[in-house]
Amino acid sequence: MKLNELKYTPGSKTSKTIIGRGMASGKGKTSTRGHKGQNSRSGGGVRPGFEGGQTPLFRRLPKIGFTSPNQKEYVLINLEQLEKLGLTDVNHKTLIEKGVLRNEKQLVKILGNGTLTLKVNLIVNKISQSAKQAVEANGGKVELI
Repeated sequence: MKLNELKYTPGSKTSKTIIGRGMASGKGKTSTRGHKGQNSRSGGGVRPGFEGGQTPLFRRLPKIGFTSPNQKEYVLINLEQLEKLGLTDVNHKTLIEKGVLRNEKQLVKILGNGTLTLKVNLIVNKISQSAKQAVEANGGKVELI
């Protein structure tokens, strides 16, 4: 086999249909546009997204990316994570040192997933009821900022 002997598979290459070249071509006169109407005219047609007067899909769907300016985002920490850290005093500074938080502006919420055996003193923004009970059961203290 040589490069000059390569040929397309029969039927894989079809020539482009040429329209508007007389009645004998079979694609003359209206040139596949049909009779009358907006789409038969030059420059006719509707803009992208137009649905015939019906409210278009892009207006029916909600806007994407809206976030409330009042929304607060908390860094969630479970009791099992506190157990692994092995800290007796948990506050923003100690959590930054351990790499859990990036800066002091982040808000912290403690959740009650897992067990806690350490006596821990917490100074956080929020805490769940189950986590608070578990900390106080071990003799720890909870202080909310």
